[in-house]
Amino acid sequence: MKVRDIIKAIQELNPGDKHRLRAYLIDSLTASSSTGNVLDEISERKNKEGYHCPHCESEHIVQNGKYTTLVDGEEVEKQRYLCKACKKTFTDFTNTTLYRTRHLNKWVKFVECMIDGYSLRKAAELMNGNNSDDDSDDISYVTLFYWRHKLLSSLNKMEISDFQGIVEMDETYFLYSQKGSRHIKDREPRERGGAAKKRGISNEQVCVLVARDRDKMTFSQALGMGRLTKEQLDKAIGHKLSIKNVLCTDSWRAFKTYAAEKGMVIHQFKSDGKIRTRGIYHIQNVNSYHSRLKGWIQRFKGVATKYLNIYLTWFQVLEAIHHQRNDVNIKDLIIKGNLIPNFETYDTLRLSRLTM
Repeated sequence: MKVRDIIKAIQELNPGDKHRLRAYLIDSLTASSSTGNVLDEISERKNKEGYHCPHCESEHIVQNGKYTTLVDGEEVEKQRYLCKACKKTFTDFTNTTLYRTRHLNKWVKFVECMIDGYSLRKAAELMNGNNSDDDSDDISYVTLFYWRHKLLSSLNKMEISDFQGIVEMDETYFLYSQKGSRHIKDREPRERGGAAKKRGISNEQVCVLVARDRDKMTFSQALGMGRLTKEQLDKAIGHKLSIKNVLCTDSWRAFKTYAAEKGMVIHQFKSDGKIRTRGIYHIQNVNSYHSRLKGWIQRFKGVATKYLNIYLTWFQVLEAIHHQRNDVNIKDLIIKGNLIPNFETYDTLRLSRLTM
């Protein structure tokens, strides 16, 4: 069969078969992002300065046998360690995102689905396959929900660098949501997000601050209910700013008060859009980020407020890699997400509350 015949046959496939073919080709051609390679690199980078006990930080570590896990479809032996100080055992993945994960061989595929923006149900379908009669190794979309939140909760802990030069800042608002809660007090449940009862900005809405410098260093975080205050601003990113930075913001007074107290230069732009730039000073980059964020988050038909910072981190990660799925990005996300201690469990994630 000639290449043009293969291309024609592919074009005639239905969308579902095209997705499955795409997944198969990626699995076949991207050996460099195999699970085994990723796990080995996590181990090397975690232990680059020697072994440390994750329980007591002692350096008195000895090898303590091996355990078997499934990697790339094959059983592989991995090292177990013993701390001579506290007498506890651990592995390279203790207190990480991958800790106690039963399906290590499916994480590469899962991160691919996250970058592609698939729903949890669609990701489960693609990861499990539709042609297998053996469902003993299938993974549920509920499990993928916890995988997603464990990975993003680790990435959310990564510190950003200090801002350089011009820093654009602007706040945007999301309606407070208790999506997923079975017993909502004080109001009737909303249909697909719903609308606020009060007009304008009120305590029904969550303030999300986005700050970006011209090198695209980005901060995004939910800071509180209602309007932004200078105290919230200082607590969130004051340690990342200096008098050398020039602020570009909207006309909200909290920005002006903060800049005056810190002795910083500030350029403010009213929301009526009559004056959008003053030479190189503007807030177009941060406003564009807001627009892309709101458009992306609409696919979830409402996000529970207690998980909002997790989704902000997810979008921030996708923006940093330009929404491109390739070996380097997949590998990098898994590795970074497992170099930061993670003590989250299914219960702590499910019962979590928004802290601001």
